[in-house]
Formats: sequence, C-alpha cells, structure tokens
Amino acid sequence: MPRAGWVKPETEQRLSDHISIGVLTRTYPPELVDRVVAEAGKTEVRHRLLPARVVAYYVMAMALYADASYEEVMRFLVEGLSWMTHWRKGWQVPTKAAIFKGRSRLGVEPVKELFKTVARPLAEAGTQGAWYRRWRLMAIDGTTLDVADTVSNARAFGRPGAPGGKRAAFPKMRMAALAECGTHAIVAAALGPYHTHEQALVQEVLGSLRPGMLCLADRGLLTFRLWQLARGQGAELLWRAKADLRLEPERVLEDGSWITHIHDASDLRHERPQAVRALEYVLDDRQRPGTERYRLLTTILDPHQAPADELAAAYAQRWEFETALDELKTHQRGPDVVLRSKQPEGVYQEAYGYLLTHFAIRALMHDAAVEAGLDPDRLSFLRSLRVVRRSTAASGSLFSP
Repeated sequence: MPRAGWVKPETEQRLSDHISIGVLTRTYPPELVDRVVAEAGKTEVRHRLLPARVVAYYVMAMALYADASYEEVMRFLVEGLSWMTHWRKGWQVPTKAAIFKGRSRLGVEPVKELFKTVARPLAEAGTQGAWYRRWRLMAIDGTTLDVADTVSNARAFGRPGAPGGKRAAFPKMRMAALAECGTHAIVAAALGPYHTHEQALVQEVLGSLRPGMLCLADRGLLTFRLWQLARGQGAELLWRAKADLRLEPERVLEDGSWITHIHDASDLRHERPQAVRALEYVLDDRQRPGTERYRLLTTILDPHQAPADELAAAYAQRWEFETALDELKTHQRGPDVVLRSKQPEGVYQEAYGYLLTHFAIRALMHDAAVEAGLDPDRLSFLRSLRVVRRSTAASGSLFSP
C-alpha cells in the first residue's frame, strides 16, 4: 500500500525515475550516468521498458549478484517499489531477451567512459597505509578473466594451452590495471584478448600516472620503453628487475644502493642511457625453503629522500594489488565463476561493470575508514560486499532525473 504522505503524481513515471541501487547511485549519480550516456550517443529517442540509465545500473548490479539470473538481478534493482501499486501494475520484469537487447543498445562505451570519469585515487593526506613519505603508493599489474565458452568469445579472446597439449576450458580476457595500494581502488584498466601482450595493455594505463605517485611493478613489466613512458608521466618508479639484467655499479651510495644505467635494447652503443638507482636485498621466509633475492630499480636517485631499506619495505605494498584482484575475481565475482556474457561486446561491458562496482565498494570502505580513523586495509571487503548487497536489496529510496 502507498506510504504515508504519498500523493499520486499527475504525470506518468518511468523506471529510471525510481530505481535505486544503494552504494552504486552514491558513487555514480543518475545525472552523471545520463551525461555519459548522452555523450556516447546512447540516449533514447522514445520511452522504453529498459532505458539506457537503467541498463547502465543493471550492468553494475550484475557484478553484485554474479550467481543470480538475469531476471533476478533486475528484481533486485526494483526491490522496495512494491508499495507503488499504481506503477507496478503496468510493469513486468523484462525477459532475458529484452535485457539482452537493452544491453546491446547501451554497448560498451558508456560504461567504459563512466569508469574513466569517476575512477581516481581515493586516499587523503591522512589515510593510513597509502603513502610512502610524500608519495602516493600505486601499483601496476595484469591478470586474466575467464569468459563464457561460446564460439564467438573463443574466436574474439582466445584461450591458453593446457597440459597434455589440450586447450583451457574457458576463453580468457586479459586485463592490465593501475591500483592505489592503500585503498585497493583500481583507477585505470585496459582490456583485451588473451593473446594481447600484457605490456601492450600496461602501456594504455600508464597515462593515469601523475607526479606525486610512486609506482610499483613486478619484473615482468620492466622494459626500457615502459620505464620511459611511465617516467614521462612525472611519477617516481620502483620496479623489480629480472635476475639476468646486468646492473653494473657506477657509484655506490652510503645506504648500499648504487647508481647504474639502463639502455634500450636497440641502443647498441648505449648512446641514450637512463640513470637509475639499484638496490638489492634478500627475503628469508621461514615458511618456504631457501631465500629469494630482490633487485629493485628506482628513479629516486638521492638516498636521503628514500633510503634503500625503506624502499624495500615500500615495495612489499605491491602485494596489495594482488589483494585487490582477489577481491574483484574471487569475492565479488565468486570463485570459479566466469563472466556470463555470450558475445564479446557484452563481455567487455560486463568487465567494466565489475570494475565500476569494485570501485564503488572501495570508495565506501575508504570513507568509512577515514571516519573511524582506521587503515582501509583493516576493513573486510567481503563483509562490505555483503552489506552493499543487503542494502541494495532493501533499498526503497527514490531519485528523479
């Protein structure tokens, strides 16, 4: 029945006027979604059962309820509106086919642009665990996502090999991303087929580096070209070097690190060297036999600004990126759950939906941590995800376009 004080409106209302999905509308306000949709040329010229704004939020909701059917996800979007009997009499949950058509009309570009517009580093000056001295700790890495095993997906994305000369069970999408270590916020991402070289995707996200950042990366990404591109953004770098890279000491510094140079492989005469500072240390893990040697390169040449022992400790923060990926791939999506879309464009759209939802949850967690004076790492992502799911399903709040 209608709520107390409710007055029947004189004009016809639409689903997009009432739909509410909790934390997602907090991070992605409807007016912003409408603007991005309009800039992508996806605004409807007539009223539809599934207008573009609703479909954009639906794509994000798919990432909240990965184990729910298409129709059930839509039910979550309109939960709390049962009291609006005048409106619900003329509306039914769209069929799977109708949802597919709505997603096809929306396409990839609006959700991709929405992520690019909103995703940003979250840490404030006092956010615990997000800084090394004056630098914001960031990390770049890559991963893969399993996608639905269809002919079109297999053709578009490809799949890796498996033992015994077989092929993997599912096609895979490759992703490279830049994340803020202290908050686990993924602030930039590049997606492509499995056969795309990881370094090519990494190159796409380097443009999101800024002065005042200290970027961490593993040894698989250390090439002269990527180093130069990242350095050109004004950020400081702390990247691990492969064991076989020659790093001859040219000047040993007081903290045990040393100045050396790296070169482009095509620069046979070493006419365009890049000065870097190198440091080496050994991790002795009692849980694992043997030791592991680390060699790091950094653009911070002055040991007084960043002593070697502090840089070694700071590099350990790179593993926070692995935790962010685990949140995205295991907790949010669910273990052993593949992206459900059967067509390549839907796969890309769905992947950006996961990124949008992860960022929204992490933004909420950051705000809660700041308010409580805690390190964002102290908050449980899985518990936060459950809270968001419950608040979404119970939400009955309204907004107008």
